[in-house]
Amino acid sequence: MFTVSQTSRACFIDRARQAREERLEQKERERSAVIIQAVVRSFLCRRRLHRDVSRVKSMTEELLADGREAERLEKLCRSILSSMDAENEPKVWYVSLALSKDLTLLWIKQIKSILWYCCELLEQLKPEILQDSKLITLYLTMLVTFTDTSTWKILRGKGVWTRFSNLSQPAFPQREMPPAHEKHFGHTSSGRLRAGACESLRPALNHICANIMGHLNQRGFYSVLQVCDPTPCAPVVPGLGTADPRPGQIPALSIHRHFNSGLLSGFACPIPVSFVLTQPVCRLSSPVVAAQFSDNLMRPFVIHIMSVPALVTHLSTMTPERLSVLESHDMLRKFIVFLRDRDRCRDACESLEGCHTLCLMGNILQLGSLNPKVLEEETDGFVSLLTQMLCYCQKYVSQKKSNLTHWHPVLGWFSQSVDYGLNESMYLITKQLQFLWGVPLIRIFFCDILSKKLLEQPEPVPAQPSSPQNVLPVKSLLKRAFQKSASVRNILRPVGGRRVDSAEVQKVCSICVLYQTSLTTLTQIRLQILTGLTYLDDLLPKLWAFICELGPHGGLKLFLECLNNDTGESKQLLAMLMLFCDCCRHLITILDDIEVYEEQISFKLEELVTISSFLNCFVFKMIWDGIVENAKGETLELFQSVHGWLMVLYERDCRRRFAPEDHWLRKDLKPGVLFQELDKDRKRAQLILQHIPHVVPHKNRVLLFRNMVTKEKEKLGLVETSSASPHVTHITIRRSRMLEDGYEQLRQLSQHAMKGVIRVKFVNDLGVDEAGIDQDGVFKEFLEEIIKRVFDPALNLFKTTSGDERLYPSPTSYIHENYLQLFEFVGKMLGKAVYEGIVVDVPFASFFLSQMLGHHHSIFYSSVDELPSLDSEFYKNLTSIKRYDGDIADLGLTLSYDEDVMGQLVCHELVPGGKTIPVTNENKISYIHLMAHFRMHTQIKNQTAALISGFRSIIKPEWIRMFSTPELQRLISGDNAEIDLEDLKKHTVYYGGFHGSHRVIIWLWDILASDFTPDERAMFLKFVTSCSRPPLLGFAYLKPPFSIRCVEVSDDQDTGDTLGSVLRGFFTIRKREPGGRLPTSSTCFNLLKLPNYSKKSVLREKLRYAISMNTGFELS
Repeated sequence: MFTVSQTSRACFIDRARQAREERLEQKERERSAVIIQAVVRSFLCRRRLHRDVSRVKSMTEELLADGREAERLEKLCRSILSSMDAENEPKVWYVSLALSKDLTLLWIKQIKSILWYCCELLEQLKPEILQDSKLITLYLTMLVTFTDTSTWKILRGKGVWTRFSNLSQPAFPQREMPPAHEKHFGHTSSGRLRAGACESLRPALNHICANIMGHLNQRGFYSVLQVCDPTPCAPVVPGLGTADPRPGQIPALSIHRHFNSGLLSGFACPIPVSFVLTQPVCRLSSPVVAAQFSDNLMRPFVIHIMSVPALVTHLSTMTPERLSVLESHDMLRKFIVFLRDRDRCRDACESLEGCHTLCLMGNILQLGSLNPKVLEEETDGFVSLLTQMLCYCQKYVSQKKSNLTHWHPVLGWFSQSVDYGLNESMYLITKQLQFLWGVPLIRIFFCDILSKKLLEQPEPVPAQPSSPQNVLPVKSLLKRAFQKSASVRNILRPVGGRRVDSAEVQKVCSICVLYQTSLTTLTQIRLQILTGLTYLDDLLPKLWAFICELGPHGGLKLFLECLNNDTGESKQLLAMLMLFCDCCRHLITILDDIEVYEEQISFKLEELVTISSFLNCFVFKMIWDGIVENAKGETLELFQSVHGWLMVLYERDCRRRFAPEDHWLRKDLKPGVLFQELDKDRKRAQLILQHIPHVVPHKNRVLLFRNMVTKEKEKLGLVETSSASPHVTHITIRRSRMLEDGYEQLRQLSQHAMKGVIRVKFVNDLGVDEAGIDQDGVFKEFLEEIIKRVFDPALNLFKTTSGDERLYPSPTSYIHENYLQLFEFVGKMLGKAVYEGIVVDVPFASFFLSQMLGHHHSIFYSSVDELPSLDSEFYKNLTSIKRYDGDIADLGLTLSYDEDVMGQLVCHELVPGGKTIPVTNENKISYIHLMAHFRMHTQIKNQTAALISGFRSIIKPEWIRMFSTPELQRLISGDNAEIDLEDLKKHTVYYGGFHGSHRVIIWLWDILASDFTPDERAMFLKFVTSCSRPPLLGFAYLKPPFSIRCVEVSDDQDTGDTLGSVLRGFFTIRKREPGGRLPTSSTCFNLLKLPNYSKKSVLREKLRYAISMNTGFELS
């Protein structure tokens, strides 16, 4: 029994175990079935959803593919938008489908597809077509509506509606929604929406919009919006890139054509521009903000949105309150942080290319001007990103036209492709770029320099005396100049002491690099940049004070060391020097003499002396040390900047001196060493004469000029040698028709013949040949006489200036027949005189000499500065217009010049249509420069060109470029100084028994020194040499040398010196008393024939009579 019981128990346990295993197996089968059902159902649901989405997609694609069906998509969008406008009709609202837990995902997929196809259509539409412009507005409205919940009426107020039921059938078998999602969407399991839960829906719906926006961004939403306008970078609003935006509404006109009125067309009824413009911009920034400014979204936003031409300008003009959206999220700081990174900035620039990089930079600059506090905190990053953008553009800026370049209105010749669709918006872009050199940004950037005060002296420094022609007797100007001098600062000189590796120096250097890069990149608005940088009177002197403090010993030594270093620090320091030179050169060019010499704006005259000394030494070292010989790129630009500023100061000093005597000479440059290097054809010596000839003494330059002429004569065979004689041209001149005969016989000569030997035979009024053999002396007399006649104002080839009566071509000289050929002949005669070293008494006006030197072709030449040399009174009147405090239009001036021409009033227009254009406060500076240019250039340009052409046919331009304007006058007319009798006595040769201690010779020198006036001494010199002025290099260079010979008989009986005549002259033994004879001369030998007079009074009387007669060789 015990065994049976145990067996039954074992069976029971087995059955129980089997039952348990069967139950477990059943549960496993059930669980597997559930899993299989879940997988199958999931697959079927996904396939059904995919089929539904594909159906929507294919339907949309068919609509896009078939032009006729495209109308259905338009109707679909309009229907959707109309449903969103229904009042108190929750079931009609399209967005209500999103609240059905069964349709939410399908609705999101559908709206994403519809919006993306709207984006794709925007790429294809053309806003200049009226119908397309309406569709653009429609699709933009769709994008705005379903990426922003602010227009959804479902979120307005409480109790709008409380229940949704049967909105649509489930697209797949219903599943339980987690409680968290029910709370999130405001659902209950019965489909009810809790009363008052509308506001609680806002976060979920905002999340849906962010999801939609993120999807569009991933598919290239920003880039799509860029092409919905012909201007590729301007399309959040079609026509946004055009100029002159103004607030208003949108008329039913063409978008691109009529956006100049500040409006957007699209519908027959006006639509607020704020809706179509600002809503997209605000919504486009939402994903970036939601993603916490991630690089993935910042990049497309910066590239595609912030590069819209003048976007910030349009926003600030039409809806300035919308800028607060960008400001509230501190977008400017985010842009700076994002773009200051070199890789990201380069990526953005390469994506945009140069043209559109300027658009991005313009928008960022305007944002910066609206957020000065951010700029103050982020100056380093802001400067860095702007510099990087400009450097990228600079790589493609070219100096000249080629097959690979295109013209850009701001960059000039540009080697990248140019988007000419941006031309309409370039005015606004340029205005945005102007913020960079505007006063607010300059004050922020240079705050460390501008905040420092320059030391002041308690006592005013008296103004330096000025020449009468440049002083304006205007009480207000004198009063203002006195007030400005009431507190005069100390003279700024190099002192040193500031470390160049300090943070302050590095900051200033980086800012200077930014502005210097802008000057070399934005080539077509360079003058605007320079004008902006020189607007503040105290910036440049404080920058100079800053430069003076650099290094242990001051600026010069430091910058000379930087020339030999290729480090980044050295390049930045040199960029600061370049910027300083460029700005100062521009400033001095636009200031007139009163502002420079009397008012001393920005710089004191003593500081200009210090600066010019610094520049002179720096440029000399660059040339002499061989740095300039092979200079390229930045080094060449540095030399051009420093040299340009130096030459502007030098030319200003030549017109009106402010520097001491010999200030411009280099004491360490020995003329002999320079000439040796020139003989060896050393490049540095040639560069010295080409760029800074003023460092060589004037006398040595004249010697060099004469050597150049001599070498050319030898090369052309014009010098007498033992084996050959030069060709001689003989001409016969009637004294009564000297000009006519000279013109007819010389104007046809070749250039070689004009440079060669010309012999002149004079015929007197009786038709008899005059006595005398021409050994250059007669030709000198002929040349001086013919020049004297052609420059006589009575002939009306030349006029004299008011005041100092200096010569310049007459504007009315065209009344002469063949007047241009006559001017060319005059130029040849003048060139021949200089070529042969014959000084002629022709005082030219300073402005005309500048044109002969070619200075007027320089971009830094100012006609206004030269105007006093033409008409000082006219200059005073013009500059008074510049300083006129009232409305200049009240004076009734126009851009024209009225002139009395031979009794008739002639109106000259300074610009086309100028007589109808009034002079206003805005264009008065242009009027002054136009008037000065007309008086000194336009009126006489043909005459001047003809004379210069003739002059340069004899004298090479490079020969006279080593002379300044006053030095050229001295080269033509000789030294203005009085005759140095001691020098003349020292270099006089005596013949016929005369000697330095002879009684007659002693009387002669005493008469010249004590009894003759300076004018009589000049007449004496002309009597002997045919020239009234002494040689420029002194009488040691007079060829043949000045000679005096004792004569006993008249010229026709004179056979030369004999032993008897020499002895008689030496011992003062006379054959007979010569009291009845006059002194005579042989100008060809520079020889004075002087009888052996017995009394000093007789010598004085005869000599004075002889020099006043001027009848040539027939005087005896």
